[in-house]
Amino acid sequence: MSLELTKREHIQWRKDGYFVREGIFTPAEVEGFRHAAEAACLLVQSKAAGGTAYDLDGNRFVDIEHVTLQYEHQAATGQIRVIEPVHELDPRFASLVADARLVVPMRELVDAPQIGLWTAKLNMKPPKDGSGFRWHQDSPYWIHDSADVDHLPNVFVAFDDATPANGCLRVVRGSHTKGCLPGLGDGSQLEGFFTHPDEIDEAQIVAPELLAGSALFFSPHIVHGSLPNASATPRRAIIVTYQPAALPELKSGRPSAVLS
Repeated sequence: MSLELTKREHIQWRKDGYFVREGIFTPAEVEGFRHAAEAACLLVQSKAAGGTAYDLDGNRFVDIEHVTLQYEHQAATGQIRVIEPVHELDPRFASLVADARLVVPMRELVDAPQIGLWTAKLNMKPPKDGSGFRWHQDSPYWIHDSADVDHLPNVFVAFDDATPANGCLRVVRGSHTKGCLPGLGDGSQLEGFFTHPDEIDEAQIVAPELLAGSALFFSPHIVHGSLPNASATPRRAIIVTYQPAALPELKSGRPSAVLS
C-alpha cells in the first residue's frame, strides 16, 4: 500500500485542515506505545524533584533540562498530563517518530525533500481526572521559535480508542485558512495562546473518533481542543510535529536529524 497522500487527502487538507488515516499501527505496536507512555511517565516522575517547578495560570509545570512536564489541573492527583518532548525518553517513541507511515505523508505536508522533527508531545489524559484542552492553534505557540510556522504539520496517533466520552480531539474545520487568530486577551498568563471565543464557528466543529492505532493529521493553524475525559478509560496519544530537516528542534535547540 502506498504511503503517499491520496487525492482525497490533499483536497481535505487544503479545504478542512485535517484528515484521518485509520489503523496505520497494529494492535501489538499500539500496546508497545502504551507501555512506553507509562515508562516515560515513571522516568520523568523520578527526576521531577530535581527539575524547575513553576505555575502558569494556576497549573503546575516542571522543566527537567529541556523536557517539560505538565500536571493535571486537579493538583491533588499528581498525575502527568503532558510530556514534551517525549521521543528521547523511550526507544519505541524514537522509532515511532521516524516511522515511514508518518514520515512519508508528512514529507508532502511539510513540502520539503527531507524532513526532521519539530517536537513530539505525549498526552496522557487519564480516566475521570483527564482535563480538557481549551480551543487553540499551535502556530501562536511556535511563531516566536520558528521562522515558518506554515510548515509545521502535526499528526495525532491514538494509543487508545478516542471518543467524545474520553475527550477525543476536536477541530474547527476550515479555521486553518485564517492564519494566527486573536487570543483571549483576558489578562491570564497564557492569554495569547488560547483562541478568542468570537473566532470559533460552532457549525464547523467536528470530533473525529479514532480507533487505537489510527492517526489524525492536522494543520498548525487549525483551531483544536478537547473536552475532559469523563469516561473510565484513558485517552493516551502522541502528537508529533515535523519540519524541514536540519532546523533546530523546538525544546532542545539541536538540529533535527534527517528522517527522509
